This record gives sequence, C-alpha cells and structure tokens, in this order.
Amino acid sequence: MLLSPTPVAPPRRRWAALAVLAAAVLLLAIDNTVLALAVPALTADLAPTGEQILWIGDVYSLALAGLLVLMGNLADRFGRRRILLLGATAFGAVSLLAAFAASAEQLIGARLLLGVAGATLMPSTLSLIRNLFPDDTERARAIAIWSTAFGAGSAIGPLAGGFLLEHFWWGSVFLINVPVMVGVLISGWLLLPESRDPEPGRFDVLSAALSMAAIVPLVFAIKHVAGHGADAVTIGCVLAGVTAGVLFVQRQRRLDQPMLDVELFRSPAFSGAVAANVIAIFALTGLLFFFSQYLQLARGHSPLRAGLAELPATIASIAVVALIGVAVTRLGRGRAIALGLATAAGGLALVAAAAHGPYLWLGLALVPIGLGIGLAMTLTGDAIVSAAPPRKAGSVSAITEAANELGVVLGIAVLGSLVSFVYRSTVTIPSGLSAEDTATVRDSLGPALQVLGPQSPAADGARDAFIAGMQVTSVVAAVLTFAAALLAWRLIPSPRATRP
Repeated sequence: MLLSPTPVAPPRRRWAALAVLAAAVLLLAIDNTVLALAVPALTADLAPTGEQILWIGDVYSLALAGLLVLMGNLADRFGRRRILLLGATAFGAVSLLAAFAASAEQLIGARLLLGVAGATLMPSTLSLIRNLFPDDTERARAIAIWSTAFGAGSAIGPLAGGFLLEHFWWGSVFLINVPVMVGVLISGWLLLPESRDPEPGRFDVLSAALSMAAIVPLVFAIKHVAGHGADAVTIGCVLAGVTAGVLFVQRQRRLDQPMLDVELFRSPAFSGAVAANVIAIFALTGLLFFFSQYLQLARGHSPLRAGLAELPATIASIAVVALIGVAVTRLGRGRAIALGLATAAGGLALVAAAAHGPYLWLGLALVPIGLGIGLAMTLTGDAIVSAAPPRKAGSVSAITEAANELGVVLGIAVLGSLVSFVYRSTVTIPSGLSAEDTATVRDSLGPALQVLGPQSPAADGARDAFIAGMQVTSVVAAVLTFAAALLAWRLIPSPRATRP
C-alpha cells in the first residue's frame, strides 16, 4: 500500500510538540495520584461504602481501558490531533462536574465521563510521537520523556493535592485539570501536526462493541467478587468477557483491515512487552492506591505529609531517564526490563517488611519500586510502539495504553480488593455496636475510624487489620512482579543497542 507519510517537522517544532503531549499525560498522572490522596477527605464528606471507594478509583480506568482500542482506531481514521484536542476539551469540562459532585454516585458518574474523555487523549499522544519521530534513536528518547511525564505527574500530584487538601475541599484536586487542559488545547492547536491513516477502510461497529464487551465484564467480575464474593453474577461476567474476547480475536483475523492487528501477539517479544507493561502498572498503581490511605489513616499523616512521603518512588521513576541509555546499551532491552521488574519486586517486599517500622525504611523501600517500574514502563512502551508501522500508530498505541489502563484497573480492583478482604477478615468488632455500625466498621478503615473514634483501642485494632492487608497485598504484588521479570527475561530479545 502506498502511503502519504506525515512530513517530518523541524527539530525545534518536534520537541515543542512533544512538550504538549507530555503535558497531557502528566495531567492524567496527576489526576490519578491526587484522587488516591483525596480518598480519606471525600470519604468523610460523601460517606461512600468500601465498594464505592473502589469504584471511584477504578471506573475512570475501566472506561478508559474499554474504549482505548475504539478511540485509537478513530484517531487513525479522523485525525490524531483532532481527537486529542476534542479529548482535552471534554476532560477539562468534566473535571468541573467531578469537583462539585455532591454524592458518591455523582462522583462515580463524573469519573466515568473523565475515563471516556481520557480515552480520546491517550492513544493520540503516543501515536503522534510515533509519527513525529521516525528516527529510532530520537523516538526512544521521546518515549522516555513521555514516560517520565507519568513519573513527574505522580511526583507533582501528591504535593499539589496535599497542598490543596490542606487548604480547600477535596473537589479542588479536580480543578487543577482545567487550566492545564486549556494550555494543551491552545498549544496543541498551534504546534501539533495532523496525521491519520490515509486508507483506514470501513469502520467496523461490531469489532468496536466486542472490544468493549471483552474488557468491561471481566473487570466488573473482579470488583463484584470484592464486594459480594463469587456468585452467579461473577461467573456470568467472566463467561461474557471471555466469549466476547474470543469473538473479537476471531473477527480481527478474518478482516482485511482489522481494528486491532492481533497477529502482532504472535511475536513473543511483543506479547512479553505487553504483559510486562500490564504487571508493572498493576503493581505500582495498586501500591499507590492503598499506600496513600495507609499513610493518612493508619499512620495519621496529613495529606501534604503523605504526599511528601510518597516522593521517593516518583523521584526515582523520573531519574530513570538518566539511566535508561546505560541499561539498554549494557544489557539489551529484554534484560533491562527484567532487571527493572526484579528491582521493583524487591522494593514491594521491603514495603511489607517495613509497614510497622519507622518511615525511613519505608522511604528507602519506595526507591527501588519507582526506579524499577520507571525503567520497565519506558522500555516496554518503546518496544510496543516500535512494532507499529506509522499508518497504524493509533491502533498500536492503543495497545500500549490499554495495557497501561488494564494495569491500573486490575491494580486497584485486585490489590485494593485484597486489602479489603484481609481487613474484613481480621478486624475485631467491639461488642455493643449496633448492626449498622458493625457493618460500617467491617466495610473499610476510613468509616471505621469515624465510628470507633480515632484514638480508641478498637481503632488501633482496625489500623492493624488494614496494615495486615497492606502487607499481604505487597507480597502478592512482589511475587507477580518477579514473575513478570522472568517472563521479560525469556521472551523479549536483548541485543546490545546503541545508547539512545
């Protein structure tokens, strides 16, 4: 097929355009981080149940993951710049709805709409990088900067969120989205080139529906188990998701121009990179989601102090940019990814060991987590995007983003549910409580402290139950991350590379 490639922009314009794309993903990283920090404050204000707390954290990524393949295809078809600017407009507008939500249900609905808007942003950022930087060395550096934006967002998020939560109500953490998105909208209009697949073929509505039907029921099943245990609903959702996934794959193989090129997964290197990416995000997001609650509810930190306490992980993830060239040159891509994941696994195990100790040991344990996850995320993202021809950059970028968001969804749903399960199994209910108060104490730590009184012996017991859940969850995350390191070592090639 003859293509009309996107003209290569001058260097200064390319890197200025990259700054716009990095700002978009930086904001999305901030949005996820400040939400985890705001959970105790919004719990006190909106009184959500334990399951609603998980939905507030997860519904954003659930919508994002379910729509990424579709939005990546639409970006290829209608223009990546156009879809990104539409997404930025919608994201800023919906952030206002989230900021002023008056109930847990309204906040869940606003987070759902934020996920829809985010799904239009994410595939376009990576696919535009793929077309802006056709040179492999430049693209590797650009993707490293793009990945660093996530780390920078995670670093800025706790500080900005902590400051806002110290001085304003919890909804203020969503208002920071608005000025950033206005900046992305204006600078993106001026700097970003338009690019699209010149021959996208017919839009396949059935494939779009099947892609969503494959992801959403499976994640809902995981969340349903956390709140209600395994039952007929769980089994039905799992069967529906697996069936839709099988039908989606079969349909893509039959189509001349599939929505998603599933044949890419025949490559062990590609499949290994996607799997490693999912597990890396899974471990990091799950940790951050319950770690913010642990710092504030179990250790009694203020929101700002909790944000500062999380900085070692995020600063270490930013420092990866200085190390990635040496790692790839000396080890090769596959071994470097494996080293990053193994390092993160060690840090997760140390978090479990240091949960009852002084903060110094916790802070030191966070450093290898940020360093390892940052290294693995950058290199797996580059491996996935490099497998795409430029004309399908949106679709393959959607795989990268779907892997990221699936990791976020599973990290919060699985690890968050595991924390809740251990807490509910080990918390001691004091005698004399009403049935309603007993259910509240058993549901989650935040409401339990309100019922028991934060200084009571019973509250100390509830904190110990939550810490036990965090320790078990950290160990499980460490084991899974180490398994991903072995997978990357075996499947992803490690030729010595020229230092990017």
